[in-house]
Amino acid sequence: MELKDYLRIARRRWMTIVIVTLLAVGATALFTLQATPQYASTARLFISTPESSSDEGYSGGLFSQGRVTSYADLLTGEEISRRVVDRLNLDESPRDLAKQIKAEARPETVVLSITVTDSGPERAQLLTQTVSEEFVRYVKELETPDGETTAPVKASIVDRATAPDAPVSPRPVRNLALATALGILLGIGVAVLRETFDTSVSTPDELEEATKGAPLLGSINFDKDAPTRPLISALNSHDPRVEAFRVLRTNLQFVNVDSESKVYVVTSSVPEEGKSTTVCNLALTLAAGGEKVVILEADLRQPKVAEYLHLEGTVGVTTVLTGRVTDDEALQATTWGLQVIAAGSIPPNPAELLQSKAMKVLINNLRERFDVVLIDAPPLLPVTDAALLASASDGAILVVRHGKTTRDQVNVAVGRLDSVGAHLIGTVSNMTPVRRGSYGYGYSYGYAPEPGHSKKEPAKDRLKKKAESVVAQTRKEHKEHKTKEPKEPTILEAVGEPWPRPEAPPMAGPSTRQPDEPTSHNRGG
Repeated sequence: MELKDYLRIARRRWMTIVIVTLLAVGATALFTLQATPQYASTARLFISTPESSSDEGYSGGLFSQGRVTSYADLLTGEEISRRVVDRLNLDESPRDLAKQIKAEARPETVVLSITVTDSGPERAQLLTQTVSEEFVRYVKELETPDGETTAPVKASIVDRATAPDAPVSPRPVRNLALATALGILLGIGVAVLRETFDTSVSTPDELEEATKGAPLLGSINFDKDAPTRPLISALNSHDPRVEAFRVLRTNLQFVNVDSESKVYVVTSSVPEEGKSTTVCNLALTLAAGGEKVVILEADLRQPKVAEYLHLEGTVGVTTVLTGRVTDDEALQATTWGLQVIAAGSIPPNPAELLQSKAMKVLINNLRERFDVVLIDAPPLLPVTDAALLASASDGAILVVRHGKTTRDQVNVAVGRLDSVGAHLIGTVSNMTPVRRGSYGYGYSYGYAPEPGHSKKEPAKDRLKKKAESVVAQTRKEHKEHKTKEPKEPTILEAVGEPWPRPEAPPMAGPSTRQPDEPTSHNRGG
């Protein structure tokens, strides 16, 4: 995986990265607030040996350096802790106290540092000082040979313990900085895992690959108000979703350009992909462009078109196919210039009705009367209705929900169409996220009039002002031209500076003069 792949995943999964980072920072902040402050106090010891000469001093120094490392191990043992507990009458056990003690022997030196950590600054100082004093006594007892009173090694306190001013833990700034860095790394890891295991269709390349090269006819932007306002007729004419359907209408004009009337089946792979709203809004857009459009609601299992368009749904396809009404009687006109044949009553055998001869006759009748016939068909995976209808039409338009429909579902849907010899015209990506500022898949540029123009200054007023400005400018230029126009000279002026006469035309015979060329008489020469 290259760097550009990680950047692409970060752009697509930025919300995952942000959430994981916030969780990491929040958990760290909560831990930091609930943690008990810990204070550390330090004392230093100097390990020495008696010396009588320089050679003995050198060897004694080496001897002391070797002892320092051993003393560091003894300090964290339970013997020193037991002595401190007994001296201070502490409630804690020697083992627990030993965990608070830390000893550090600096390499090639005879200095030993003792640090004790505790929840209180004064108590940390007391424990550190007591541990240092008890260790000095312990070294004397340990290093004094039997029968003698002087030890060859001596431990002296050179830096006494002091009360710390600030706690050593927790450190909020450091903790939050580390949590942010780790949260970002963890978020990127989670995003990569989600991208790896995510099989939903989210890019044009994935959609084209899943449909075996079918073109993307349009991308319908996600609109959170779509459930309450499914039709674009309720939106502003410059709304991005309205513009998206105009793009879809334009792209459909290049499909079957030689056909005078077109029949398209609009379907999806699975339910809840927005195929019915796509049919309605596409029909509205085609009708607004001057096409004679009819919607044939062939989803006889879960019909929605009549509900969206506020039409009567009990009379429609089923009543026409059973011969109770004619197709003319089932047609319902709308205020938007399109006509609809609703689904009618839900039958017990939808598949048998849709593959009947009466259905083919109905489709052919509508083809002869309308420019575009849009058939709202059920999803392809649950039932075979859409595949049967697509084989009797000019092709199918597959609606795919962005980030929801999987590549396997699209592959199976395309296979259902191929199995009956139906042609997949193209796809429509529905509910694509809107990211302003870039062209392309799921992106939108706003190009609506400025809000102030339609309210503060109507278009006719702006045109009127523009016309008045042009007229005023023209009058001004005309006046300036009149003031600069030369007056006719007097006789004396004419004699001194005669008016320039127009040049005589070149000598030419009558046959060479053009018909529209004025004669010398007409020129006043």
